[in-house]
Amino acid sequence: MITLYGFGRIFPEGRGHTKDLWVQWALEESGLPYRVHALDHTGGELDGEAFSRISPFHQAPLIDDDGFVVAESAAIVLYLAEKAGRLIPGDTQGRTRVVQWCFAAVSTVGSTLACIDTIDIFDSGARQLRSAVSKLASRWLGDVERHLADREWIAGAEFTVADIMMACELREIRKTDLMAPLPRVRAYCERCLARPAFQRALALYAGRVGVSLAEIR
Repeated sequence: MITLYGFGRIFPEGRGHTKDLWVQWALEESGLPYRVHALDHTGGELDGEAFSRISPFHQAPLIDDDGFVVAESAAIVLYLAEKAGRLIPGDTQGRTRVVQWCFAAVSTVGSTLACIDTIDIFDSGARQLRSAVSKLASRWLGDVERHLADREWIAGAEFTVADIMMACELREIRKTDLMAPLPRVRAYCERCLARPAFQRALALYAGRVGVSLAEIR
């Protein structure tokens, strides 16, 4: 049985934005049996001795698959796809294409969006830097828009873990001006987030962090 270590009690600012939601979505898509260990972030459980023994950076999410522990959300999602034999092609080229777009989601697109978020949280006075990073984000998102011109999913003909990662990154900005000039990206994000497995994962997440669905949609 897979145990997902995700957030239970968490500071309000983080609710709906933590990457254990990515992992729970992948678990719901894969059909693998799992349970959730809800961590008390506000009470310091992530820094406690028990969690420190299994988590390299005192971070969630993390999974324990009958003694095999995997950290880092992207690595976890890819592991689940491989284990389930779903959400990733079996051939080398198909698999590599999916992995390419997983890296694009978390590295190229996600890191730039995270930089904007960090500036907004910690240094609202850095207007020039925020403007420069926003331009870079718009460039990456424009490339995603062009890539989606003739396809439904990001890495191939079928929905894969690359779509989980990309949609979760895009979910953070779907209501901002960055998405305004990108109709294909907006439609793609809505298509991904409308999947029943994501809706189940979101409802389960809301329940364990103690908020209503309306607060994190």
